[in-house]
Amino acid sequence: MKRSCLILFFLALGMNAHASIQGARRIYQAGDKSRYPQLAAELVQDKMYFSAIPFIKEYMASTNRVNDAALDKVLDELITQVGVKQFEVLPANILEKSNAPTIRYILARKAFRQGKFDQALKYLDRKIEDWHPVKPFALLLEGSAYSVSKREDKAAGVFRECIEVAESQIKKESNKDRIRQLNITRDYCVVGIPRSQFALAKFDLAYSSYLDLPKSSYIWPEILFEEAWNSFYQKDYNRTLGKLVTYKAPVFSYTFNPEIEVLKALSYMEMCLWDDSKKTVEDFYTYYETANIGYKKFIDSLGKDYRQYYLLVKDREEGKYRENKILSTALASIGKDPAYLELYNSFNNGRDEIERLKGLPNDALKGALNENLRESLSLQRNLIGSYIRGQLQLYAAQIVRAFEDMSYIKLEVLSKRKTELYEDISMRGDGRARGNVAHLRRTDKQYFWTFNGEFWADELGDYVFSLKSECK
Repeated sequence: MKRSCLILFFLALGMNAHASIQGARRIYQAGDKSRYPQLAAELVQDKMYFSAIPFIKEYMASTNRVNDAALDKVLDELITQVGVKQFEVLPANILEKSNAPTIRYILARKAFRQGKFDQALKYLDRKIEDWHPVKPFALLLEGSAYSVSKREDKAAGVFRECIEVAESQIKKESNKDRIRQLNITRDYCVVGIPRSQFALAKFDLAYSSYLDLPKSSYIWPEILFEEAWNSFYQKDYNRTLGKLVTYKAPVFSYTFNPEIEVLKALSYMEMCLWDDSKKTVEDFYTYYETANIGYKKFIDSLGKDYRQYYLLVKDREEGKYRENKILSTALASIGKDPAYLELYNSFNNGRDEIERLKGLPNDALKGALNENLRESLSLQRNLIGSYIRGQLQLYAAQIVRAFEDMSYIKLEVLSKRKTELYEDISMRGDGRARGNVAHLRRTDKQYFWTFNGEFWADELGDYVFSLKSECK
């Protein structure tokens, strides 16, 4: 009995898929472009998402209708499946023809990137139901808009709502990719709260709030650096150094952030440990100076060839680019970037439609769908390539900025040492047994481990130095 029910179920699925394609065929053969939202809806029902995109884009560009309920419904489903990037490329005046929550979210993203934070908040002002797939992402964007607008208390409230909504959706979700996206969004909302507190110079509160992010979080490694800065502003330089030394662990070898070494050198400088600060600067120059020339030359040579950028991460996974350690680390970092993974996973899902198209009869609809799919996947590949290019350019700018900071630190250390010599201050200490637990600062949430040769993975990020400041 059970077996026959399953057979009927799968037969019904096949019939529904067949009916969807038949419905799409009838609409397409009629040649009525005003019915393209219905055509796209039929394709969406058959999971032909990328094939449906050009029909919707053409309709939105040509229609004068605004707030079309049928269009809004198919857009919500389509964007939930393929991601926002395919539609972010459209001008705002075209996107504004729809009132779909996903479109309002896209418009808010575009405004946010342009620095129009009040405009972004206006797009998000109309209520989105808690069950809607875009709700957690919209709340994260709304909280970020409040935060960068210096409305930190308002931001913290929105971030807390985001955490609740995301966790509620996670409990009901079965798709692994979707669960990963929701987890990452929730965790960014978790750290949005201490970021807001940090912006208000509430460093003690921020320090405690950062602990709410579990070490199992996908984004935890990048947050360590923020925690280190928070400790720096608390003048707890030993804890800053402890956070930063965590990045030396092999598991974090993919991390690309030259400013880690800058903060390390600054922390030594604030403790008047001139030799340590000077050595950090020298090691930075040794690592970055020569390799950075080749890195910059390589990415400049690619220009805006997005296909070549798309291939870079894949090539790096196959062992290429090891000769340039900066490029290799940068590509490894991008390969673990949630935004990149979302784009890439969406691209792979789109390629699955190629096989589905092969089973269709050779008619005008199949030809149109083949062309649509080629267009959509080509754009998706270029979006991935553009993102990689943007990240590599950003890393190049970070290196330049880090060189400038290191030059300042180097000059400052020389100046301070010169002052000490003029004041006849002798060099302090003999370089041995520098650490002492008496210099540790900890709260009742933290523990002291002797580490007699042991190592616990779950203690990553809880290191703290015990150096004595040599400032007078």
